[in-house]
Amino acid sequence: MLRDNIKLNLNEAIKNKDKKIISTLRLVLAALKDRDIAARTKGVNDGITDDEIKLLLQTMIKQRSESANLYKEAGRMELYNSEMEEIKIISCYLPKQMNDEEIETAVRKIILENKASSIKEMGLIMSKLKEKYAGQCDFSVVSKIVRQTLSTK
Repeated sequence: MLRDNIKLNLNEAIKNKDKKIISTLRLVLAALKDRDIAARTKGVNDGITDDEIKLLLQTMIKQRSESANLYKEAGRMELYNSEMEEIKIISCYLPKQMNDEEIETAVRKIILENKASSIKEMGLIMSKLKEKYAGQCDFSVVSKIVRQTLSTK
């Protein structure tokens, strides 16, 4: 479904001759195709799921954010602005992002549901969070909160 929306929006952008959207969505679809090919080698013939697509989009946003920061530090504002435009385009396909408080609440809830009591169960908690909140938060932040919460138990 998410994949179909991206393809549909690409076709609209082509009709409207919006070069930035066209190039950004083509990059997204190329990354999707790469992941689909990798999934096929593991026996998944349908391609990656919407949740995996959301994680891919988050990774693409993170990469562009890092690049944008480097461009800004170097005074390359045209490249900075370009990266920020791409982030804006890619972000349209993700659900509303959770803030730190919401992440902390979700982490505590999953820990309670799974009766986790030590850092050894971090992998289980992270996989449950990825299942439930894929595309809604930055999992590097989630990882820090999980580690911190489990180490205080």
